[in-house]
Formats: sequence, C-alpha cells, structure tokens
Amino acid sequence: MLDQIQIPENAPFSPAQREWLENYLAQVLSGQGAAPASGPLVPVTILFGTQTGNAEGCAKKMAKAMKRGSFQTEIFDLAQYERERLATEKNVLIITSTYGDGEPPDSAADFYDWIHRDEVPRLDGVRYSVLSLGDAEYPEFCKCGIDIDERLAGLGAERIHERVDCDVEYEETFAAWRRGVMGALGAGALAAGEAVPEVERETGFDKKRPFPAAVQRAYNLNKEGSERETYHLELSLKGSGLEYEVGDALGVFPENPEEAVDEILEALPFTDREDVPLPGGGEAPLRKAMIFNYDIRSLTPRLVENWQKRSGSPYLRSLVEADTKDALKEFCQGRELIDLVVDHPADFADGEEFVSILKKLQPRLYSIASSPRAHPGEAHLTVAVIRYRSHRRSRRGVCSTYLADRFDGATPGVFVHRNKAFRMPESGQTPLIMVGPGTGIAPFLAFLEEREACRAEGKNWLIFGNPHAATDFIYEDELHGFLERGILTRLDTAFSRDQDYKIYVQDKMLEAGAEMWSWLEAGASFYVCGDASRMAKDVDAALRTIVAEHGGRSAAEAAEFVTQLRKEKRYRRDVY
Repeated sequence: MLDQIQIPENAPFSPAQREWLENYLAQVLSGQGAAPASGPLVPVTILFGTQTGNAEGCAKKMAKAMKRGSFQTEIFDLAQYERERLATEKNVLIITSTYGDGEPPDSAADFYDWIHRDEVPRLDGVRYSVLSLGDAEYPEFCKCGIDIDERLAGLGAERIHERVDCDVEYEETFAAWRRGVMGALGAGALAAGEAVPEVERETGFDKKRPFPAAVQRAYNLNKEGSERETYHLELSLKGSGLEYEVGDALGVFPENPEEAVDEILEALPFTDREDVPLPGGGEAPLRKAMIFNYDIRSLTPRLVENWQKRSGSPYLRSLVEADTKDALKEFCQGRELIDLVVDHPADFADGEEFVSILKKLQPRLYSIASSPRAHPGEAHLTVAVIRYRSHRRSRRGVCSTYLADRFDGATPGVFVHRNKAFRMPESGQTPLIMVGPGTGIAPFLAFLEEREACRAEGKNWLIFGNPHAATDFIYEDELHGFLERGILTRLDTAFSRDQDYKIYVQDKMLEAGAEMWSWLEAGASFYVCGDASRMAKDVDAALRTIVAEHGGRSAAEAAEFVTQLRKEKRYRRDVY
C-alpha cells in the first residue's frame, strides 16, 4: 500500500513541510528512505532556460530539494553552460520554458541551436530528464522542451524519468516530476535525524495572496482618431510591502464581465447555481466562481475535446477526430466559451461538472513602466486595450478592458513578478540602446526614470514605433522631456503608416547602423521589449546585419558576436 501514500491537499503543512514530506516519501517508495545517506554522492547537473524566471525558480527548488539527499548538484543557466561538458555528464536535468511560436527562451536559444547541429557529439552514457514549461493555449505547447528531450534521446542519452510538460499552473506537475526524478536516481535518502523544516508563517503578498491595489489614475494615451487604445494606469502599492526593481513585471488578476457570465449561465442546460469547487481549493457560488476564478474567454483544443464528449455536435466530433489538429486549432481562434455554449450545446449534470473542464483564470503580466525611486509606493502600467469582432460577436481582452473600462473604484489583485533576465546594467556608465515599439516602451520609461533618479551618466538611445505620429505617439511629452533634460541622448521614431511605405523599428536600426555599431563597440547594452512573433525576430536580424556590415564580420561571425552579447548579458529581451 505504500505506493498509494499521498499527502492530502488540506493537510495543515507549510510549503516547506510539504516539500520535505514529498521528498521523503519519494525516497521511501524508491527503497532509499530507511537508511541514512552514505557512500559517494550522485552527481547531478541542473540546466535551465528561462524567459520570465519560472524555469530558473524550478531549477533552484530542485537543487535545494536534492541537497537534502545524497546528491552533488551544480546549476547553470543554459546561456552560461559550457556545452562541451554535456557528453561527459552523468545525470542532467533540463528545465526550460517555451515562448512565442514554439521558440526556446533567450537563455536557451544558443544551446537549442547547437544541440540540433550535425556535429554534436554522441551522448551515450549520459542520463537525463526534461521538465518543460508552457501554456496550453498556444499551438506549440512546450515545443522547446519536447524538441530537446527528443534530440537528447536521438543522440543516445538515456532518460532518467519521462519528460513532463507543465501548463501555466505548473506547481503540482513540477512536484510530481521532482519526486519521480529523485526516486529514479535512487540516492535521495535524507540524513538520519534530519528535522522537518519549521513552519513558515505566511507573510507578505504574492501570486497566491495578491494585494488589492487601488487604481489611482487611468487615461487613454492615444489621441482621437486612433485605431488603437492604449491606457496608462497608476496603481497604489502603499501598505502592501511589495517592492519591485526596474525591469520587473506586475501580475494583475482580472475579473470576467458580469454580463458575459450571465449570458453563459442563461444558456446552460442546468439550473443549479449552488457552490462549486474552486481551482485553488474551497468553494463559491457558480456565478461568483465564473466571474473571479474561471477562464471563460480562451478556447483550447483540450477544452473543445472535453466539451465534445458531452455534446452531440457532429461538427465538433469531426474536428476532434480529424487526422490533423490544424482544423481544431483554427476553430479555437477568435472563439470563446459562449460560442460552444450557444452553437454546440452540451449536457452537464450540474455546475460542478461544468467547471471541471474549465481552466483557472490566469493573471496577466505587464512590464512595469515606472521606477520605484521616481514613484515610491506606486506601479505604472502601459496596457493595450483589446477589442475586435470575430464570428459575428464583439470580443474584448479580459484584463485590458477590466482595467480600462472598470478602473473607477477597482482594486485588482496584484503581485510582483521578478524578471532577473531584464535587469539594467550595474554600472550607470554603460550606454543603453532600447528598442520598444507600442507598449514595448513601458520598461524603458522605467529605465529612463531610474537613470535620472540615480544621476547615471551613461548615454541612452530609444527607438520607438507605432502606426501614426499624430495619434499614436504615446508618452510624447515625457520622451521630449527626457531629451530636454539630457537623460535621453537619442530618440528615433518609426511611424509605420505615415508614408506610402511602411517603416518599422528595425528599419530605423539599419539606417543608424554605423552609430549603433559604435555604441556596441563602446560597451552598450541592447534591450528589446514587445512582440515576440515578428518584431523581436526582425530586430534580431537587423542587429546581426549591423554587426556584419559595420563590424566587418561574416554572417557566422556576426551570429557569434550576438551570442557573446547574450552571454555577457548585454543583449536582453522582454518579449511576449
């Protein structure tokens, strides 16, 4: 019966106690928990590829757990790892996220490219396991981790434990992977007599306990006639104890519109509106749970598959059973839960069965557009408001319209999301080149405020883009103020639709290629924020072109130069 031991979710343990017990049970079940740790330590190298810090956090938790057992661990960012070591490793754990269209995160990009080359050595004798972080809403879910896992196996490496793919809520699946890996390695015995960690008191606000932040100010940055709607919001953090650094993001928990929830409830086949389970435990009335806790906007292939099981729709069945998943993915685009409820009715016994197929309503991350030195007790955001029509219905972004339309008196739950991969240089003397079209300008406002507050002497160059100068030059007054005060050394703008041909930020880079190369030669750090699918790729290509043309390098040498910029943390991206 030992293999059926589980710690109840409502057991009164702190996170540290639960982690200790999970590790210990895993070791007992593997036959290693009865005896004290002895003999040589098992070497384990933990590698992580991260974009926003989640993979790094998992890697550090894994290392901490393994240090309690008979393991000798080393932990590396994939961008800093000496790849030649890989063929000599005994046990390797790789934890990586995926972003954009199935791309590796910046810190794993060079490793990903290298491992897929023909000249990579065989990995016979190397044991490994992969934990992949992703978001099931995206078509290429966990693709980076999947590709690395399959490539390592193809090179002869042996799996310690099967790869685990984690969705946005990754804590439970990560814990299961951690237990499986440690049990399979068979050296996780805790030293005899080791004490259970002391109870950790719950202090402060975080993702699990967000702070209700009052929206002090909100206004549209775009002028009349613009096709865009971009809001500047100022939220109060006073009394929260929350602290952030320039480059961090603010997580915001949205609420679904009451009218959208009511439309769904009216169309459901049952009348029961009693309490239903909540994703994080506890219960609430169905209507309240749908407003605050469940995602009613995003359609995913998994949701459609679960819906089809309860629906008699031949069309949904044909989509689910098709040989290709392309049609199912296309169906999900531009549709929401209401489309399934109205167009493809399904049978549910009650509210509990209905919410069992829904995903948790997730917080949205926004780059913080303020310096804590310039605005103590506040966090400013730059939010693109999403509104569009598809499939004969008006659609709107859950969080963006929550903030823009219902900000008066609103106190959204917020938390600080650390982004160590997007920090400013330690030295205020370092020149900065910042490329941020649209809402990508947000963190660079914080950079400039911080530099002004610290009286940093380094030069600052911003390249900003949007459709029209007359209506879409957001933060125009603020940027001109930075220019007048000498904080902003150079400002280049790319208003793509103000002429017969389109001009983008990468075009402005190429126009100023010679000067940009001189800044890079002088030690400048290069930052990019904004759209990952197109802009970030085009900017990266322009950067390589500049290095090749003005640095006198071949294409391969230019690529290596850019790789070195990443390793030196002089090329940083916050892309989404």
